[in-house]
Amino acid sequence: MEAAAVTELESRIGEAFDRACDILLGCRGRVIVTGMGKSGHIARKIAATLASTGTPAFFVHPGEASHGDMGMITGDDVVIALSNSGEVGEVVTLLPLLKRIGAALLSFTGNPDSTLALASDAHLDTGVETEACPLNLAPTSSTTTALVMGDALAIALLEARGFTAEDFAFSHPGGTLGKKLLLKVADLMQTGDAIPTVTTTTSLSDALLEISAKGLGMTAIVDSDGLLEGVFTDGDLRRALDARVDITTTSMGELMHRNPKTAAPGILAAEAMKTMEESEITSLIITDNNSREIRGVLHLMHLLHAGIA
Repeated sequence: MEAAAVTELESRIGEAFDRACDILLGCRGRVIVTGMGKSGHIARKIAATLASTGTPAFFVHPGEASHGDMGMITGDDVVIALSNSGEVGEVVTLLPLLKRIGAALLSFTGNPDSTLALASDAHLDTGVETEACPLNLAPTSSTTTALVMGDALAIALLEARGFTAEDFAFSHPGGTLGKKLLLKVADLMQTGDAIPTVTTTTSLSDALLEISAKGLGMTAIVDSDGLLEGVFTDGDLRRALDARVDITTTSMGELMHRNPKTAAPGILAAEAMKTMEESEITSLIITDNNSREIRGVLHLMHLLHAGIA
C-alpha cells in the first residue's frame, strides 16, 4: 500500500512542484521545516537531507515556535510545513505570524482545500487513499509519501545548484566519502626526519638499520645532492638475500629499484591508494611535480589509519 502511494506521487509532480523549487532556489535565508507528531519526524529528516545537499535548512518544532522559537525565522527564510490534514492546530497557529514576517510558505498536506494548503505559496499534495495501518489510522503511507516528496525536492535542488560529490563531502567530513574526497596526500604522508633515506653508496647493512628505524619497510635512495634516485623495499631485500649478496659491501646503488612510483602532495589520498593498488606496492615517495626532491612518504598503513583503504 505504501509502494502504491509512492507510485501515485509521480503524477503530481508538475507546476506546483516547479513553483516550490523556484521559491527554494530563490531563498536568501534558510529553509525551516516544521510539523507535529509523525509529520515532525519526517520534517526533521527532510531538513537534514536539504542541509546535506546544498540547501541550508533546520527543523523548528511548531509548538516551541509559539513559545519563542519564532525568533529563528526571518522574512528571508522559506518555511516548509507538513501536516496530512492541513489543520493541525500548532501549525495553523503559525500562519498569520509567518505572513506578518514575510517568510514564504510551502506545504505538504493530504488535503488541498485545508487551511494550511490554501495559505501556502506552493502546496504539494502528499495525500493517500488509505494508510497502510489496518485501522487506517496510524500515519504510515502518508508519512512515506511526505518523505519521498521531500527527497524529490532535495534532489531537484541539488541538480539545479550543480552540487558535486566534493560539495557533499564537505557536509560529511566524518564519513567515508568525506575522507576520500577531502584528505590529500600531504595530510597523511610521513615527512622530515621520519622519511627513510639513504644514499646510493650506503651499504645494505646500514640501509637495513634505516629501514628498521623508520618502520615503513622501505627506504628512498638519493644521490649526493639529496635527489631521488630509487627505492629499496622489503621485496628487494628478499631478492638480495636469495642472491646471497654481501650485506656489508653491497651498495644500495647496486640493489635499488630505479624510477620508483611517486605522487604529488596535492593529490587526493584516495587517488594515491588507487596507484598503489594498480602497481601492487605499499608505499609511494612524494615529490613535487617534475621534481626529484623528496617531500614525504605515504604508506598503506597511513591510508588504513585514516579510513581511506
